[in-house]
Amino acid sequence: MSGSNSSAPVSTVPPPDASPLALTVHSMPPPQLEAPGRRTAHGRFKMLAVLAVCMAPVIASYVTYFFIKPQGRTNYAELITPPRALPADLPLHALSGAAVSPASLHGQWLLVVVADGACDRRCESHLLLQRQLRETLGREKDRVDKLWLITDDAPPRPAVMQGIGATENATDGATTVLRVAPAALSRWLAPAAGHALSDHIYLVDPMGQWMMRTPPSPQPAALKRDIERLLRASASWDLPGR
Repeated sequence: MSGSNSSAPVSTVPPPDASPLALTVHSMPPPQLEAPGRRTAHGRFKMLAVLAVCMAPVIASYVTYFFIKPQGRTNYAELITPPRALPADLPLHALSGAAVSPASLHGQWLLVVVADGACDRRCESHLLLQRQLRETLGREKDRVDKLWLITDDAPPRPAVMQGIGATENATDGATTVLRVAPAALSRWLAPAAGHALSDHIYLVDPMGQWMMRTPPSPQPAALKRDIERLLRASASWDLPGR
């Protein structure tokens, strides 16, 4: 017939015997949990890595100073190997009798004089040298504190205390004066063979590590060179003040 569409429409209804489309569902693999022991080891490794990064500048500065010695350079003061850490329980006391935490000494280089309260001629000489050394360091002097450890119960002579500008807290370059029993102090500092604790000046780094001991009657110029080299070597990680 004219005008009719001779094409049959396409049916969208499936035949009666057609089966529905089958879908296959693939299950996800169960999450693999890290064993507790492995997690602990991994955490420890991370902690050690962080500590290594933090300590690297300190170690590098010491290696540079003590082991890389261009032109045959040698240190004047005696190097203590290994360095001795300031005991966390060292019984320090202010002149008033109040207990002082050893941790309060951390954060600065320390020039340490050891003597009894009477302070003989050698003690006076060491305290004077201690003061002179710090003052001659110029702008670096704020990285260095002076410490006098009194090893008996005798009151320090007023003239000596006035001469060093003594205080119980290191402020404005004043000398910190604390008491400590000799037996307890021997856990940290020690004299050279055949000498007494009071024969030397001791150099302690900002972490509380005793690392150098001067000869008896130290030479100011030679000791100053040692201190200046240490300050330069540690400039990348040590800042003035606690």
